[in-house]
Amino acid sequence: MHQYLGVDVTFLNDEQIKCSKGALNSLEIKKDDEQKKYCVIIKNGTSVIVTIVLDESFEYIQSGSNGIVISLSKQKYLSYLLRFSNQEDVISFKKLLSTIKSGGSIEDNASSQFNHRTEESSAVQYFQFYGYLSQQQNMMQDYIRTSTYQRAILDNSVDFAGKVVLDVGAGSGILSFFAAQAGARKVYAVEASSMAQHAKTLVDNNQLGNRIEVIAGKIEEIVLPEQVDVIISEPMGYMLYNERMLESFLHAKKWLKSDGKMYPTTGDLYVTPFTDEALYMEQVGKANFWYQQSFYGVDLTTLRDPALDEYFKQPIVDNFDVRICLSRPIKYTVNFLTAAEEDLHEINIPLSFQMTTTAVVHGLAFWFDVSFDGSGSQVWLSTAPTQPLTHWYQVRCLFLKPLTVNQGKVIKGHAILHSNRKQSYDVEIFLQIDGTTISAENTLDLKNPYFRYPNQPVQVPPGQYHESPTDQYWNAIPNEQTGMTSTGAILSNANQFTQNCNINNNMNAANDVDGTIMDMSGAWR
Repeated sequence: MHQYLGVDVTFLNDEQIKCSKGALNSLEIKKDDEQKKYCVIIKNGTSVIVTIVLDESFEYIQSGSNGIVISLSKQKYLSYLLRFSNQEDVISFKKLLSTIKSGGSIEDNASSQFNHRTEESSAVQYFQFYGYLSQQQNMMQDYIRTSTYQRAILDNSVDFAGKVVLDVGAGSGILSFFAAQAGARKVYAVEASSMAQHAKTLVDNNQLGNRIEVIAGKIEEIVLPEQVDVIISEPMGYMLYNERMLESFLHAKKWLKSDGKMYPTTGDLYVTPFTDEALYMEQVGKANFWYQQSFYGVDLTTLRDPALDEYFKQPIVDNFDVRICLSRPIKYTVNFLTAAEEDLHEINIPLSFQMTTTAVVHGLAFWFDVSFDGSGSQVWLSTAPTQPLTHWYQVRCLFLKPLTVNQGKVIKGHAILHSNRKQSYDVEIFLQIDGTTISAENTLDLKNPYFRYPNQPVQVPPGQYHESPTDQYWNAIPNEQTGMTSTGAILSNANQFTQNCNINNNMNAANDVDGTIMDMSGAWR
């Protein structure tokens, strides 16, 4: 069954026009088993307003941005104007009518927009991944992520208290619990992976079954019993758009009231050129494995170039010192309240940077911020290299042949994200030194990144010290901690890190071990 909410219907004929409006109006399409025809059923609550039988004579045409007129020539030319609450529903309904008109089955065509845009193998892997408790734990233990969401919701409890909330891709249900903490009357937690069962277990164990309802299924396919006041979700992937869950987040707006809220509200993707010789040579060095002419007696050299291409098609997921960035970043913003799913199918970001220093441009760096624009306050979640690290890290895309650019020069180009059916994007990057033909380009597979998680703190980029690092460190330590008096005499026990250390770790509270006590002269008694 296909269902749409908030549909107004107007009966059109020669004698009169009757209209039925209301937020409770719903439209369903299902097949009448006796007549073997599809029926459009308009209801107000549980009361049927009209049933439109779509016989072989029916015609339809779009009227305005949100309306569709259905005419039935074999039924005394009855005509109906259906006015939907949003354009997404109009597009979806027209597709169903087109299928019926061509003699097809909408049951066969019932594959959702998610299935239409996603390879089956990718979807299976995706939902299997998020069905593991360990993966949910990885996200939940991201203190910055989880705490920011809770703070955004609780600081804006006025948006949640007594309201109906939809949690898209609920996972463990943690955001649903936050909504309940903020006073939500009802929360619909929609989760398509097997994690839905674990979420239900948590809800029941926390005695919230009367307020949080876990719905197993994709947001593109499930049906809610009512419109919602707020949609919450954590739909961001690497580089903001990876996994294409943002499209499901936008699709959920078909259940959102006209004055509803979305958490998060906006997403900003930042792009800037960077220099990192060590990273570049690391990737080249991997490919040089294939330069061996006698690997166990086998010549591998013919595969070196394909290996180099493969490594450089991998976006690098890690964190870095912001000082490797060579210009102020470009910001590309999406407002989730107004954006359509189609807006994310191809994301074209024009680029123009003025170099702050002479450097080799090895590629483009990406990170994102999202805002929660509540009635009480605006809260931001940032993955910037200047902020505490999150499980999203940052992403860098390398050029195979870097650019050398002088300070003050302008470089222009683009970053284009082409969506694919692997729930990801092909990232096309291009930069050219303005006024020349010198350029660099690459196309990378965001589905297949290199997770270069560091095992040590981020290193300061080379060349950043403009005084002796040794002098800089020791000059910052007060004299009384350096172990030397103003006359040059060495102080005893001068190591600042062992001032409070007790060499005998077995001493008791009385400062002795075996009951004997040392007096001020050093003798034991």
